[in-house]
Amino acid sequence: MSCTPLNIVILDGFCLSQNDLSWNDFEQLGKLTIYPRTMPEDVIPRIKDAQVVITNKTVISEEIIKNSPKLQYIGVLATGYNVVDIACAKSHGIVVTNVPAYSTYSVAQLVFAHLLNITNHIACYAEKNREGRWSVSEDFCYLDTPLTELAGKKMGIIGMGNTGQATATIAQALGMKVYVFSSKPYRYLPEGVTKLEIDDIFAQCDIVSLHCPLTKDTECLVNAKRLALMKRQAIIINTARGGLVNEQDLAYALNNDIIMAAAVDVLSTEPPKADNPLLAAKNCYITPHIAWATIEARKRLKAVALDNLKAFIAGKPNNNVAV
Repeated sequence: MSCTPLNIVILDGFCLSQNDLSWNDFEQLGKLTIYPRTMPEDVIPRIKDAQVVITNKTVISEEIIKNSPKLQYIGVLATGYNVVDIACAKSHGIVVTNVPAYSTYSVAQLVFAHLLNITNHIACYAEKNREGRWSVSEDFCYLDTPLTELAGKKMGIIGMGNTGQATATIAQALGMKVYVFSSKPYRYLPEGVTKLEIDDIFAQCDIVSLHCPLTKDTECLVNAKRLALMKRQAIIINTARGGLVNEQDLAYALNNDIIMAAAVDVLSTEPPKADNPLLAAKNCYITPHIAWATIEARKRLKAVALDNLKAFIAGKPNNNVAV
């Protein structure tokens, strides 16, 4: 690397920092410019003199790469790196790095936060008690909803990467029977899980949790046909990618009691359009893409992103996906 200080631009720093994490350690590596957010039309003007660009969800397209002649390095503040045109970056000799496996336990934790909320109605009862419902109860407790025990229930997991495996381990600790759809041989899976074909997962399991990447093969894998296979009391959980679900089909299934509930942390378009059918669907519990965002996971993410950049500066790129 040249002795000239690097010009480093962070295009969308707020989602990671949230004003409770500092970028000071990046300042030690060069001239640092931080933008909380960047609109598409502002990307080229903002990075035209940058050797290093850090992005989370801001797209770095072929056009942007071709109009950024000084660009040498793109650091993606996420595990997924589809926001970068990898082929174009590679052809221009640009290193692209990602941050794998930083949020494994945070994502698995949200799966069960959603699941326990659905089966135990925690938020519902807490709100009722703020309104005085318990104070007027004739008995020491009251049951306005059915409560469900998870032990013995069948959990189906689609995709057995880091988060899928962590989810399986937690499910087993709760006494659940775990079934998985995965190309991995049994020796690479948690002990005690059973492999099934994907349609059998939907047909046999009480809960189906998605943990696979979004590809041409997995797009809309949750659709009307598979939802019709499910038990009426079944629950769908998606903390992976919004495009895995046909949202219109899922909304129809919920509103017509084909399945009992859904919990989603991701949608096909984020932020969602106001007319997204899941926003008004019955028994659909939606969180705003927060599974990754615990303070602990964000600290890990920033630390690895920093190490990736240091490794690049040292001439030994780490987590390089443009190879």
